[in-house]
Amino acid sequence: MFSRNFIIDNLTTLFYALIIAVFIRSIFIQPFYIPSSSMEPNLLVGDRLFVTKYSYGYSKHSFPFSPPIFKGRFFFKEPKRGDVVVFKTPADNRTDYIKRVMGLPGDRIQFIDGELYINNNVIFRNLKSETDVVFCGKAPISVFTFQEELSNGKKYNITNLKKSSNQNSDPYTVPDDHYFYLGDNRDCSKDSRFLSSVGYVHKDNIVGKARFIFFSSDKTIGSIFFFWKWNKSIRFDRFFKKIN
Repeated sequence: MFSRNFIIDNLTTLFYALIIAVFIRSIFIQPFYIPSSSMEPNLLVGDRLFVTKYSYGYSKHSFPFSPPIFKGRFFFKEPKRGDVVVFKTPADNRTDYIKRVMGLPGDRIQFIDGELYINNNVIFRNLKSETDVVFCGKAPISVFTFQEELSNGKKYNITNLKKSSNQNSDPYTVPDDHYFYLGDNRDCSKDSRFLSSVGYVHKDNIVGKARFIFFSSDKTIGSIFFFWKWNKSIRFDRFFKKIN
């Protein structure tokens, strides 16, 4: 039988460990899992990544379960255009989305003939491939891959269907204290273009900045518990890959 002191000591240790874990998760860094293909080709389903909480300051959504302990955001630092950000979708203020910041407060965003315009300036893009395949849900789709380059020098790859549904749009004007997000898999992403479900995202909904992938596996090949399939299911080449 365990003594009463032994049980109390161990419960106390577990309690302190829990407090430390919650503190680290709330203030510094938090792991996230990529469940969808909306950020392909840069983030794949099965990627696990670290998000830094301190990058843009803190709001109630920086803490587990988003407790209403205060309003607003403190130590706020504005995201840069092109940052990959985790936020709580405005539809329910609970679901985590990960997208790329494309519109800052006051910006005018529009698609014309398939090209992205920000404040009436076309975003330069260079065709990288005409034969790539990415996923939309569980379905493979043939896409063009482009490298976009923003005015701040940020470069990243995006994909479009060969017959893109994203040719033209009405202009989007980003309200004060809000941001406009796009997925890199442009024809398979629910993002700020869908005003009723995502739309413009308030700065208080930001959770943190995606930094790097620490683990990645392909569940379609096998569970991580199937160690005999690790050589195929685990994407070792994606470990510690910086998120651009």
